[in-house]
Amino acid sequence: MKMAILGAGQIAHKMAATITKMKTVEAYAVAARDEKRAQDFRAQYGFTKAYGSYEEMLSDEEVDLVYIATPHSHHYAHIKMCLEHHKHVLCEKSFTVNARQAREVLQMAEEKGLLLTEAIWTRYMPSRKMVNDIIDSGVIGTVTSLTGNLGYFLGNVTRMVEPSLAGGALLDVGVYMVNFAMMVFGNKISKVSSSAVMSEKGVDYTDSITMVFENGEMAVMHSSMLGALNRRANIFGDKGYIEITNVNNIEKIKVFDENYKEVAAYTPPVQITGYEYEVEACRRAIKAGNTQCSEMPHEETIRVLEIMDDMRRSWGYEIPGENL
Repeated sequence: MKMAILGAGQIAHKMAATITKMKTVEAYAVAARDEKRAQDFRAQYGFTKAYGSYEEMLSDEEVDLVYIATPHSHHYAHIKMCLEHHKHVLCEKSFTVNARQAREVLQMAEEKGLLLTEAIWTRYMPSRKMVNDIIDSGVIGTVTSLTGNLGYFLGNVTRMVEPSLAGGALLDVGVYMVNFAMMVFGNKISKVSSSAVMSEKGVDYTDSITMVFENGEMAVMHSSMLGALNRRANIFGDKGYIEITNVNNIEKIKVFDENYKEVAAYTPPVQITGYEYEVEACRRAIKAGNTQCSEMPHEETIRVLEIMDDMRRSWGYEIPGENL
């Protein structure tokens, strides 16, 4: 599968470092608005081609899959551009800035018979199944609640602080928390409440998110762009609990009984970067003629965005141009 990267920023470098080590993928092309930047990127990773415009790269008939690595605010337009050039798409999270945009492009992909999926890596990793298998085994009994936090100091990153670039903690790190809760408890949600500390420019710096599910489970989560949170998560049952180190890329899973005694520990398999799982899922889906990946169905992408839309609405945070 010949893969192309649209955008040459920081996250594009991580994807390039991943696919250049994969046997099933060819690091074929990269495009940036600055041709020199694209050429430097191509030389650094050994891509076959570099383009100084996105349209030119998308006109290359050799491209099978495009990874969109631009800021959140640009995803909607860039997804449409890729689909109009009949390209399969893996788009970085947050997929779009709101659910309305997501519905439109997902319908467009379905009509064209093209794969379109969200690159939220935690949905594709083997660690996801490991956690769910532990829960399903019954070792911690009936699961009743979970907690989690994720945050980094990103206050000096332009795309994070500007409303016009869909900045803020929610669409960058909070989205992982919402997905984590849904991977554990499903998508039947009865109530979501949240609060946020907002910047002077109007983006959310720090968020508190509580989700209550129809069967009574509760998820209490914290996300921030103001500091390095410990990235821990815990899942609680009536017979014990699970401790997770690094909820954003699980490094270790420990299981404790009701007497707080550690009874098991697990480590996910060695990986390239963790991005390889979403790429491989796309390759399998394209080969099978599917328009979505089972690991991240379209309905889940929309549901997560609906939840985040409601949260932002309650905070009074409207991203410029999102309702045009």
